[in-house]
Amino acid sequence: MGIHYDYKSTRGEKAMKKEAKRKARIEQRRAKKLKENPVSQKEQKMHDIDKPITLEDLTNPDKS
Repeated sequence: MGIHYDYKSTRGEKAMKKEAKRKARIEQRRAKKLKENPVSQKEQKMHDIDKPITLEDLTNPDKS
């Protein structure tokens, strides 16, 4: 048996360590990505309720 004597007995433990290591790497990448490029939620500007909607409001993309 020699070297492979404890392979089956430690297989589950090794798999759990590998999975934990993989999840830690994914979390680090996610944190790094958020730090480099923070999620900025654009506030959608709503049309003034009291003002009537005109064709200009609907068709002009540059008007803010």
